[in-house]
Amino acid sequence: MSKPHYDREHHAKKATGIGDPQCFKGEAGKAKFKVGDRVRIRNLPDVFYTRCQVYTRGAVGTVTELVYESPAAEDEAWDNTDKPEWFYSVVFRQKELWPEYPDLYAEDTLESEFSERWLEPA
Repeated sequence: MSKPHYDREHHAKKATGIGDPQCFKGEAGKAKFKVGDRVRIRNLPDVFYTRCQVYTRGAVGTVTELVYESPAAEDEAWDNTDKPEWFYSVVFRQKELWPEYPDLYAEDTLESEFSERWLEPA
């Protein structure tokens, strides 16, 4: 019985001369959110790998930038690169993430990137 052949270099071939994630530009469709939108980080299950930090789940932040289009890490870990998503930069007040954060530093923020699947309107 022969093993199926998988092209383990298809991602590298697609990005050669273009770069990653630039090689996915134009493949994610219309962005669901725009700069200034308030979003909540969804609390989705993660089976294997995610770039969504646990401490951000359920928190509300503001979209600061549409960063790029790329497969989500959860898909790319399984070599599913055929459905790129928008990635967004979202800023949070640190007090939103950690309620015990000192009031003295109430204006401190944290900014991180999330793929669209992790965001919902707040």
